[in-house]
Amino acid sequence: MTTEKPKVNGETAPIKNVAACLQLVRSLQNRKPLQPNLGFFAGFSGYGKSVAALFCQNKTGAAYVEVSDTWNRGKLMRAILSELGVYQPRGTLSDLEDEVIGVLSRDPKRPLIIDEADFLVSHRMIELVRIIAKKSGVPLLLIGEETFPQKIEAIDRFRDLFLVHDFAQPCDLDDTRSLARTLYPTLQISDDLLEQARIEGDGRVRRIGNTLHAVAETAAKLGLSAIALDEYRAGNGKFSRSKLPTRKEAA
Repeated sequence: MTTEKPKVNGETAPIKNVAACLQLVRSLQNRKPLQPNLGFFAGFSGYGKSVAALFCQNKTGAAYVEVSDTWNRGKLMRAILSELGVYQPRGTLSDLEDEVIGVLSRDPKRPLIIDEADFLVSHRMIELVRIIAKKSGVPLLLIGEETFPQKIEAIDRFRDLFLVHDFAQPCDLDDTRSLARTLYPTLQISDDLLEQARIEGDGRVRRIGNTLHAVAETAAKLGLSAIALDEYRAGNGKFSRSKLPTRKEAA
């Protein structure tokens, strides 16, 4: 039985997707001169990509930006500058672009991580990101949904610019154990319950985390410091699934 947490260059990560994302960032930081400085980490919603990105931010000091559906290019530039410590930028879009490139270039090892990168494509901001990556030379990781690579592939200039890439995977039992230990360190949750939570939640970090919250509440209600699958079911415990429960199921 494997319980050791995954590591990247001696750095411990809570789950494998976090380790995979950190590996991408470290690889971009350690690339050779003249090699591309772009990477992407893609996967289905709920696999923990944003959690992985925030972990990488904490480990590497990266500037982290999560794009919103309402953003335009100016908002993207201002958000990046804010992450870089420039809180009241002024000037035209071209001025903001120059300032982003200038500030990033001062610390070429500091990564820039852009989450929800699918919006960069749909909102026609991806070319601006390409220019920033090219002119600044910093490690730049894009976090996107499962189909993000196909969206990028349709853009000629991007096909050969990704030095590294990987896909988030569903959680296995070891990952689920790690999540349980991280979120509820004083509660002993049996492997059969953890495995059922993983299966019911399709291996998605978000759903597993929701189930673990329900498990902890059920254990507290029953006055238990350790809980197994049979006890959880006897306590009318619920699992987070792909569909929200009906009134009858929630009763």
